[in-house]
Amino acid sequence: MEPIFRTVTSLDWITLVILVSLVILVLAKRLFAIRFSNFIILPFNNKYIFLYNKKDRLLHGFHMALTLFMFLNLCLYITLVAGTLLPPETQADGAFLLVTGLVLLLFFGGKLLLQFAGGAVMEFSGLLASIIFKKMTYLNYSALLMFVANLLLGYVLRDSKIVVFTSLILIFAINLIGWIGILKIHQKLIASHVFYFILYLCTLEIAPFLIISNLLKD
Repeated sequence: MEPIFRTVTSLDWITLVILVSLVILVLAKRLFAIRFSNFIILPFNNKYIFLYNKKDRLLHGFHMALTLFMFLNLCLYITLVAGTLLPPETQADGAFLLVTGLVLLLFFGGKLLLQFAGGAVMEFSGLLASIIFKKMTYLNYSALLMFVANLLLGYVLRDSKIVVFTSLILIFAINLIGWIGILKIHQKLIASHVFYFILYLCTLEIAPFLIISNLLKD
């Protein structure tokens, strides 16, 4: 009887991210209970956006906590999806997670700097901060789906393409709802500044993704 060698992938790094994410979520709910209650119904009622879209909205403790929650789960989600969809030789492990985190940090940081620099040049920094808050709020909400998908892909349904594609569709749908809401709220302003809005979309929303896709192809 010949021995069968089996490689067991460590789940320590997945568990660490999940636990830290859970602690952040629990603290956010405990410290900002009313905000959390309004946030959790965001796709069905945009009351949260109207109530908290105020000065220093991007630096509020609840928003920053949910943004950190989103960042951690997005890193883990990309890692687990890569491990599911990419060839078997791809090492979607803790090192991959760290590299993903660094790339995302540079991406989001660079994008925010460009956005605020552009807003200062075109003199609509206040409007830009409002748009960023709304986009980030919906992205933070979609992190709740990422969290559930991470639990499933990490512990229950490993390498499940059904979980991957279902979660991708739901995440896209939530962020699409956010963009539609932004367009509705600012439709009059956009109509009177169509050129600047198109310039904003091309340079600060579409261009970064095109650059990343070209780098990945190379």
